[in-house]
Amino acid sequence: ESMYHHGFAMLALAEAYGAVDETTLWEGVKAPRSIAEALQLGIRCAATSQKMNRWSGWRYSPDATDADTSVTGAVLMGLMAARNAGMDVPDETIEAAMEYMRRSTGRDGSVAYSGGFGGMGGSMNLSAVAALVGSVSRSKDTEQYKAALKRLTENLEGNHNTAHGYIEYFRYYMAQALFQGEYDAWKKWNDGLVRDLHETQVSDGSFP
Repeated sequence: ESMYHHGFAMLALAEAYGAVDETTLWEGVKAPRSIAEALQLGIRCAATSQKMNRWSGWRYSPDATDADTSVTGAVLMGLMAARNAGMDVPDETIEAAMEYMRRSTGRDGSVAYSGGFGGMGGSMNLSAVAALVGSVSRSKDTEQYKAALKRLTENLEGNHNTAHGYIEYFRYYMAQALFQGEYDAWKKWNDGLVRDLHETQVSDGSFP
């Protein structure tokens, strides 16, 4: 019932849609809704929800009238994955959400959590979200994207384990934002991350 779940579910379905031969899954049984049909419903839900939102983003509830850059980033990742997999995603849905992300990004690359007005010292997590959706949406030429990426690359040291309590969320976005944006910075950061993961892994292979 959360648009957070909705965004990441669309992302998972889109990756499956691009990789799975569904004829091998339902042999001998009546086919359920296909991955494509499920994705199309998910896209329609996201687009309908956005039209009711005064900021053209998303928050936790599909009928929310306010938005935040964290949930909006998750839904954008799902929508753009669906588009990359060949699904029909309205350009205006993605562009309106990207405009909300751009309005939320300050000149220093910090990203406001909510409100649609840029910066205000948001967490590194949100700068990573903004940089990733900027690169995946092919918006690398915008000043907001450049500022968010610059903030990330200038603050590589000590950022593997300091993500305001949401460490795996930060790692998920930071790894992709740097890889898509500046490979040398990604390699430096990733080398440190690998060391940290090695040091924190316990004897049975799991992580705390």
